[in-house]
Amino acid sequence: MAAAFAGTVALGVGVGVWASADSGGRPAQDVAQAPAGRAPSSPSPSRSYPLSRAPQTIPAVRSHTAAHGPGWRPQKGDRLVIGDPSLADEGRLTAGELGLAYAGQKNDKRAGDVRLTLGSGGGNPESYTMTVRDGRVDISGPAQAGVFYGTRTLKQEVHGGGTAPEGVVRDQPAKPVRGFNLDIARKPYSASWIEDRIRELGDLKFNELGLHFSDDQAFRIESSSHPEIVSTDHLTKAQVKRIVDLANSRHITVVPEIDSPGHLGAVIAAHPDLQLRNANGVATRGAIDISKPGSAKIVDDLLNEYAGVFPGGQWHLGGDEYQALTVSDPQASYPQLAAAARQRYGSGATVADLATGWLNDRAATVRAHHRTMRAWNDGFFRNTSVQPAKDLQVAYWTGKEIGARQPVEYLRAGRKVLNYNDEFMYYVLGQPQTFVYPTGQRIYEQWNPLVLRGTTAVPSSYDGQIPGGSFAVWSDIPGAQTEAQVAAGIRMPLRATVQKLWDPGKPALSWAEFRALANRLG
Repeated sequence: MAAAFAGTVALGVGVGVWASADSGGRPAQDVAQAPAGRAPSSPSPSRSYPLSRAPQTIPAVRSHTAAHGPGWRPQKGDRLVIGDPSLADEGRLTAGELGLAYAGQKNDKRAGDVRLTLGSGGGNPESYTMTVRDGRVDISGPAQAGVFYGTRTLKQEVHGGGTAPEGVVRDQPAKPVRGFNLDIARKPYSASWIEDRIRELGDLKFNELGLHFSDDQAFRIESSSHPEIVSTDHLTKAQVKRIVDLANSRHITVVPEIDSPGHLGAVIAAHPDLQLRNANGVATRGAIDISKPGSAKIVDDLLNEYAGVFPGGQWHLGGDEYQALTVSDPQASYPQLAAAARQRYGSGATVADLATGWLNDRAATVRAHHRTMRAWNDGFFRNTSVQPAKDLQVAYWTGKEIGARQPVEYLRAGRKVLNYNDEFMYYVLGQPQTFVYPTGQRIYEQWNPLVLRGTTAVPSSYDGQIPGGSFAVWSDIPGAQTEAQVAAGIRMPLRATVQKLWDPGKPALSWAEFRALANRLG
């Protein structure tokens, strides 16, 4: 959907426009001076009004202090003003969505104003306070992200019920990572579809979009360093820049993933000399030969190139499912890898040591660009003499691999672990193997960030090492669903996921009530 809360709401003498300003909604009006009057149908707050009820939003606000008063709803001529020029983008966007006149930076106060300000002091940069009082709305936070989330709450409040209730909302997320991961390598999603998801994610207070754009089937983004590897159906860098810019405007970091040393079939197709082969000369699907210097060079070329395309602070190195390590005796099956391991790390080194060294080398390349890095849990091996870099975070998705390790092993080692639990968080097109499409209800009722593997939670003492998680769409059978079907299929799982990342406790609403709220909000 082009905007997560699209629609039009009649509001007394005014009209609130609910499409995003950059997707067909009425654009914000830049005005030097907005009308001072306000319709008399909005009386001043008084104790003659019943005590307000908590806002109904997704995710739910974590604290609301009720008050007596009529609340606030937009009327013709109402202004949106800002207290700091850095909030101009948030101000224009919100004014356009609510049908307000954007008045810029102002110090005077008028009835009907929505004011965005940056608060003094520290605090969670994603926190905010929203006060509805005396016919005005004040949204403040220690940073732009928190103020933006306050505007998302206001947008939902008014759209869901027509009025933002009187009182004070104090809100902040429990988890700093609230992600959606999209496999565009195996299925080419259009730039417009990705942009629509960004608008939806922003309104739901997600803050990461992962893009898995290289795999065995295709390489989906234009490359200047290695144009020979790029698939015919791909995103141009200009399209990617628009995606990244739109994400930035919604305080969403785009997290790129070039998976290696497995899942590199599209790269290998253009460079067959880098194909990994076993002792019998049989090619190993998707696996690059990490004993060859040319393998490291081409992957590092790509990492360095795309660091300039994706300027956000996060990076996914992949590292999963290197097929050389799925056989019973990797050293015997891949003697060239075993020899390279011994040459670099000593006589007792193994292929797993060489693969760990590969991951560390790629991490060094990305670290030079000042990124925080993660890798899939099955790229971390047990009992290796070479240890993964200490700053690598674990993206835990499965416990089904050979030599599977429980998430507690990584947590005990002091690592941060991100929750990609495939039991709940994997939407795999075509439902291959044992995968089934996840439901929002199951996530809402049975999952929380501590449930890293299967259905069992790790001890709550590790909560501080789990920054959050991501719901993921994998395009294993790309023709199984259209873009529209994917958007519809993930709609409720996304809402359930962000609810549990914003507040992992038991939700106040039943699933039926939550679903009804989602339908009302759009």
